[in-house]
Amino acid sequence: MSSERGKELAEGSSRSSPSDHQSPPTPSRYESQKRRDWNTFGQYLKNQRPPVPLSQCNCNHVLDFLRYLDQFGKTKVHLQGCMFYGQPEPPAPCTCPLRQAWGSLDALIGRLRAAYEENGGSPETNPFASGAIRVYLREVRECQAKARGIPYKKKKKKPNQSKGNDESSSGMHFS
Repeated sequence: MSSERGKELAEGSSRSSPSDHQSPPTPSRYESQKRRDWNTFGQYLKNQRPPVPLSQCNCNHVLDFLRYLDQFGKTKVHLQGCMFYGQPEPPAPCTCPLRQAWGSLDALIGRLRAAYEENGGSPETNPFASGAIRVYLREVRECQAKARGIPYKKKKKKPNQSKGNDESSSGMHFS
């Protein structure tokens, strides 16, 4: 390559086509949120005393981070002694704490799990994929469901139903 051509590439030549100067595509909402979450978690680790390098991060740091986030939550979670415990729509306000909703935490962990591996972490050492994190999320989900009086029931996957395949809908019963 000539030094003149190299200079043109480095400085951007007026001879280049408009397609050469397109900006990279705007990241999706998911990608933007994943980057923000990753940066927030990194900042959380830096603010620990002493600061925790990402290479030494483990599931306990992740659990502490999830608990820390509760202070910014917007979901009312009634405590067991509250007179509104178990009521889906309480008639009056109470002093029970606001917490992060289970679904928000679950989505956050999914994004952080992906971001960890995209930033060079190995799947085998991913602290966001730990069994302790899954247990914590399950406990949060169950606790919030009880506090709201709405028992959590895992949705069963429906088999592919095409017309006439379901015995009860076709009116045909076999003994």
